[in-house]
Order: sequence, then structure tokens, then C-alpha cells
Amino acid sequence: MTNTNGQTASHRNELTSEEKRVIINKGTERPFIGKYTDSKAKGTYTCKWCDAPLYQSGSKFDSHCGWPSFDDEIPGAVKRNPDPDGSRTEIVCANCGGHLGHVFTGEGFTSKNTRHCVNSISLNFKPYDPTENQQKPETAIFAGGCFWGVQYLFEKAPGVLKSEVGYTGGTKSNPTYKEVCSHTTGHVEAIKVTFDPQKTSYEALARLFFEIHDPTQANGQGPDIGPQYLSVVFYADDNQKAVTEKLIGILKQKGYKVVTKVLPATTFWPAETYHQDYYEKTGGAPYCHVYAKRF
Repeated sequence: MTNTNGQTASHRNELTSEEKRVIINKGTERPFIGKYTDSKAKGTYTCKWCDAPLYQSGSKFDSHCGWPSFDDEIPGAVKRNPDPDGSRTEIVCANCGGHLGHVFTGEGFTSKNTRHCVNSISLNFKPYDPTENQQKPETAIFAGGCFWGVQYLFEKAPGVLKSEVGYTGGTKSNPTYKEVCSHTTGHVEAIKVTFDPQKTSYEALARLFFEIHDPTQANGQGPDIGPQYLSVVFYADDNQKAVTEKLIGILKQKGYKVVTKVLPATTFWPAETYHQDYYEKTGGAPYCHVYAKRF
């Protein structure tokens, strides 16, 4: 289906006879009768004919002209067509070509000095949904020695929603602490961090990881010696891998002989209940994890 501007509109809604008069035949609804003339609700105004987003509520203002007024459109959403007599400039939906109204400049209503005078009948309204654009929580897995201390420090980081200590990187299913300490499972002590990507980033957490343990110690962490205490980043995707490798490169440029391994994430097996939030339960503090600024 080709619209009046030669564009292809993949979707068009059924219109009433009055809607056709305005939207297709470029008519005008009577002033002060439109449902959106005085609306102050937060959300997005869309095209009645094709549902394309046109205006955000933040661009709407009171002009007292009798029709909804906006001083800006969503970029690329509205097309301007000079009227045949040259006296006014028509505005249409850039997606389907449906008539919206006219645009005027130089009136001084707002700092943008522009007024899109739009027929309410040409619009639909989608109320603002605070959950719609929220990013889903993400996870990160780090191993940096005794997981008690790592968890203690990560729990204090902004944007961290929760954390869990456990075992990963080995071959044994459902390993116990005793089995991991026997060095027969291939697992390391690790922490799985769940974070809000709108409040922090994977890079921020990875930087913290490299600053709360010694990434140059190859045989463990502090006094905790053994393969279950090695420094490892278990990446969940290519972005986490790239970020980690970038940070390691920065540290090496600074002279740090980083031995941290970068491995793809595998099954994370939660540790026993008594290991979770150990220092919070006991009132202690880490003995082998101290923050040291490295970036």
C-alpha cells in the first residue's frame, strides 16, 4: 500500500467517516471539541491512521487556540507540505501521509517558537508506562579468592540488586564446599552479581572486581592459597569479554602483571547457605580483600 507521499505504509487502521474527512481529505475538526485539546497526561501521541509515534507529551503546551499544540515532533515523524496557496504549511504523518493539521512559527508561545496545531481526531494517545523502557537486570560472575570477602564488597556497590556466592568453572555437578576444597572438581569460589544496568554497568563492576583483589597473584588470594581461589572473570557474552579484556589491557599498560583468566560462563552452583552473606551474618570483615584504586 502506497501513501500520499509515495511511502509504503504497512499498517492502516479503519477510520470513521469523520476521521476520513480530516485525515484523508485534509479537513479540520471544530475548535475546542477535541479530546486531547486540554490533555496534560504523560505519554506519546500517535497517528490515528497508522499508529506511528508523532509527539511526546513533554512537547505539548497550552496555546488556547482550540486544538492540541506541540512545539516539537519526534524526529522524522512529521512531514511539512506547503499549502497550494502558500499561506500555510500542512503537517502530515511521515509514515502514512495522514493529515494532522498545520505548523506555525514566530508566534513566541515557547522558546522553540513553533506550534504544531493538530486535530485531536488525527491522534491516538499511549499513556506513559514507567516499566516499558526499563532494562532487565543483568548478571556478572567473578572469582577473586575467598568469596566471603568478594561478596561483602560487591554488596556495597551502587546498582547491585543481589549477589550469591558459589562454585563454577569445574566439572562436578552440585559440588560441596568440602569437594571444592579437595581440588578434585575444577571449580573456583565465585560470586554471581545481579545488577540494574540503569544504575550501574558491567564495566563499573568489572573495575571494582580488579580493585578489591590482587589480579597479579597467580596461586590464590592473599593467605588463601589453592586453585579454588584463582582470579577469573566468567563472561556471559561478547560485550562482557571485550570489556574485561580492555580493562586487563589498561592494567598491563600501567605495569600490572595481570594473571586473571577470562573464561566463558558455565553453570554456577550456589554455595551452602552458611556461606551466603557470611560477614553480614557474623559481623566480621574481609581479611584478604582490601580496596586499592588501580584505574
